[in-house]
Amino acid sequence: MPNIAALLKAEISRVARKEVRSVVVGLKKSIVTYRTEIAALKRRTHTLEQELHRLGKSVPRAAPLEAKEISAQKLRFSAKGLASQRQRLGLSAQDCGLLIGASSQSVYNWESGHSQPRAKHLSAIAALKTLGKKEAASRLVAMQPTA
Repeated sequence: MPNIAALLKAEISRVARKEVRSVVVGLKKSIVTYRTEIAALKRRTHTLEQELHRLGKSVPRAAPLEAKEISAQKLRFSAKGLASQRQRLGLSAQDCGLLIGASSQSVYNWESGHSQPRAKHLSAIAALKTLGKKEAASRLVAMQPTA
């Protein structure tokens, strides 16, 4: 006669394996579905990032202001003068940089005296003196990319 404890243990193990298998099959199906969705989202993200990068390159850079009939040799630069012009026009460093054709960090460095603008920026800085607040604002609006 077989041992009842061994039979009971074998039957409990069989039923437990059957239950675990049914739960695991559902989980495996869910995992496969989630992995395919994640892969599709990664591909879509990569495509969108490439398109964004391509569009970022195609946006035309803002043309800096051009000074009329002023040679670069005759231009002098004053950090205090640039700061006062920027304040007079009510421009942030970023907006001033857009008008000049430089970064906002360059504008800060020029104003603090840490660096000097290059010759190509000197004429644009000189052109700031001829602008009024409204004209500067209208040029900034024209330079903003349309969404």
